[in-house]
Amino acid sequence: MRKGRFTKAQIIGMIKEQEAGMPTVEVCRKHGLSQGTFYEYKSKCGGMEVSDVAKVRSLEDENAGLKRLLADTMLDNVVLKDLLGES
Repeated sequence: MRKGRFTKAQIIGMIKEQEAGMPTVEVCRKHGLSQGTFYEYKSKCGGMEVSDVAKVRSLEDENAGLKRLLADTMLDNVVLKDLLGES
């Protein structure tokens, strides 16, 4: 998976700058990103605090682990069905 150029904390900092009154064009120029990218970041991370980022990250990691566990279980079920001759 491609890693972004900015961390979530940096993105939240950019959004805070814009919300504090700095024009969007100036924030984008300062950090070297397009306005479209800025508004995409704002739609994903708007209203978040830096502490929320850690919580979201841990939940994403837990979710990924649960998805792997489910996939392994489903694969085991398929193998057992094949061994028993059921389709």
